[in-house]
Amino acid sequence: MRVYVTSVFVDDQDKAEKFYTEVLGFKVKHSIPVGEYRWLTLVSTEDENGTEVLLEPSDHPAVGPYRAALMADGIPVTSFAVDDVQAEFERLSALGVKFTQEPMDAGMVDIATFDDTCGNLIQISSYKG
Repeated sequence: MRVYVTSVFVDDQDKAEKFYTEVLGFKVKHSIPVGEYRWLTLVSTEDENGTEVLLEPSDHPAVGPYRAALMADGIPVTSFAVDDVQAEFERLSALGVKFTQEPMDAGMVDIATFDDTCGNLIQISSYKG
C-alpha cells in the first residue's frame, strides 16, 4: 500500500493552482471539471509519478472549523520535503511568501512553516544527513 493522493483544502482552486505551481514549483497532473469545481491534482516536478496533492475545495461545513483551529494553533496541514530548508526559505521569502515559523532545528530535521495564501499553514522539512 502507498499514498496516491493527499488533500489540501483551499478557498479558491484557481488562486491555489497559481500559488502552488508558480511559487512552490509543483506541476498540474490532472485538471478535470467536476461540477463547479475540478479534480485538480499537482505533483512534484522531481517525481511526476509520485504522490499527488489534491487542491480540494473547502466548501464542506466541517472544513472551516477544522482549518480555523489548525491556523489558530499554528499547526501545518501538511509537510513537504525539500533538500535545504534554509535555501527554500530564502527562495520563497524573496517571492513574497509569508513564514509563520522561520527555519529551525527540530532534531533529526530542519523545519519552517508558511502561509499558503489559501487558508493553510504548510511546513517544509529536510532530514539531516
